[in-house]
Amino acid sequence: MGRLIYSALASLDGCIADRDGGFDWALPGDDVHAAVNARMHGVGVFLLGRRTYEVMRAWDAIDLDGLPEVVVGFARIWRSADKVVYSRTLHHVDAPRTRVERHFDVDGVRRLVPSLGRDAAIGGPDLAGAAFRAGIVDEVLLHVFPVLVGGGTPAFPEARLDLALAETRTYDRGVVGLAYRRVTT
Repeated sequence: MGRLIYSALASLDGCIADRDGGFDWALPGDDVHAAVNARMHGVGVFLLGRRTYEVMRAWDAIDLDGLPEVVVGFARIWRSADKVVYSRTLHHVDAPRTRVERHFDVDGVRRLVPSLGRDAAIGGPDLAGAAFRAGIVDEVLLHVFPVLVGGGTPAFPEARLDLALAETRTYDRGVVGLAYRRVTT
């Protein structure tokens, strides 16, 4: 049965982008990239907000010749998965395996994830907020970078979800990986 996974690269003060929208401080080293690839390997569909999609869509077009294996590996994961972009303003996408939905249907996602036979990943804190509030996020993967950006886009929405620590790992450059699973009652 598939899980709904929220994954983020964040600053120590909990942001995925700084006040100017920059996130160059979160460029993963090969070790972090390989760990993300390992977790995302089983993803059959990415559920994305418009802004996250606009950042991630570069993976469809990037020329992979001569790039490190971890980069090629993620591009393959991305390209082999379906993508659903939730947006009221985006009317058309020209990327393969990608479609636009106007509204995030919690019940539809609740039915979709177990039917996939693979995991689903949800990206973007605004979109993930609806999934957190509905209690349908099964796993949270967070890679924390040793930088304070002083504000920006928070990694987590205003929502309550009880989690249990499943794994911790340290990486080069002081990055810490945290994996949590939803506590079910």
